[in-house]
Amino acid sequence: MSSGHGRGSVVPPTGASRKYALHSICTLWHIVGVLTTFEVLAQPIRRSILDRLRGGECLVGELADSIGLTQPLASKHLRVLRDAGFVTVRVDGPRRWYRLRPEPLAELDDWLTPFRWMWETHLDRLGAHLDTMPDNAQPES
Repeated sequence: MSSGHGRGSVVPPTGASRKYALHSICTLWHIVGVLTTFEVLAQPIRRSILDRLRGGECLVGELADSIGLTQPLASKHLRVLRDAGFVTVRVDGPRRWYRLRPEPLAELDDWLTPFRWMWETHLDRLGAHLDTMPDNAQPES
């Protein structure tokens, strides 16, 4: 009689190998598949969709037309935005209405708050420099 460890059977992992197998499964299925906020917002098309949704709820077709995409491509980007929590969808028969969720953007804004001094200081110095320049000054060639 066969011990069950022949060809075609799976030997369950034990001890340390089980721990590492579960870690790999978690990494492959959950961690790698999740986009960060920055990866989601890195796409100009997705930022355009969010800009358009600031005005209120929109149908997929309206969004696609307003930013010059095909409806299937707009739907793919909307799915990424929905999975990341930036938009919600309301089903109305065959139509899908998308709405902006401000909470993830507020979280991003909260995270950026401690870093604002870096660019605000630079902009203040630039403004002070520009204020000292004569109005008719020409840039050097």
